[in-house]
Amino acid sequence: MQVVDPSLLQKAVEGDAGALRVLLEQFGGEVRKRICGKIEKRWQASLDEDDVMQVTYLEAFLHIDQLTARDSASFLTWLTRIAENALRDAVRGLTRQKRPDPARRVESAPGVDSYVGLLECLGVTTTTPSREAARRDAAAILETAVAKLPEDYKTAVRLYDLEGRSVAEVAAGMGRSVGAVHMLRARAHDRLRQELGTASQFFSGSA
Repeated sequence: MQVVDPSLLQKAVEGDAGALRVLLEQFGGEVRKRICGKIEKRWQASLDEDDVMQVTYLEAFLHIDQLTARDSASFLTWLTRIAENALRDAVRGLTRQKRPDPARRVESAPGVDSYVGLLECLGVTTTTPSREAARRDAAAILETAVAKLPEDYKTAVRLYDLEGRSVAEVAAGMGRSVGAVHMLRARAHDRLRQELGTASQFFSGSA
């Protein structure tokens, strides 16, 4: 395993994007090899290690400030865990896709109802007494939260959750694999739950 200067890790944690890119170049290959052997044959037509690594790198940039350790082994473990979580998200999505539950699919056309459907999918509940007010509040607050997402996360949510397109259509529109869409959407949902946890008095609870 490569050994890096602890100061490089410190710079990355402090927000130096160049330092983080160097670290990802140095350790990404090892993480990729670890992930490659964990993708089951049945999923390989819909997912590969490059899909996983793209999401892993994005998540690393989003969460590098949470890294507490300052040595090579810890960084490798941290990056591997992100990749494993992304792969798990993809497999879960692909598995659900093979056994779809219509009750959990947002089918409404773009509009207030699609935002309410997404809110329900996230497992967040409204505390606003009026049903109609709750629908309006959901659309406004959720739209603000979606707008804050990284671009790929935002696109996956808009196309699938809000416009009701199939995962295959979303994948084609984004130029990504079906497995990548499941990963992007799962990560987007996690960030939306975090955002909504402090965004408004109208929401409470999470999945």
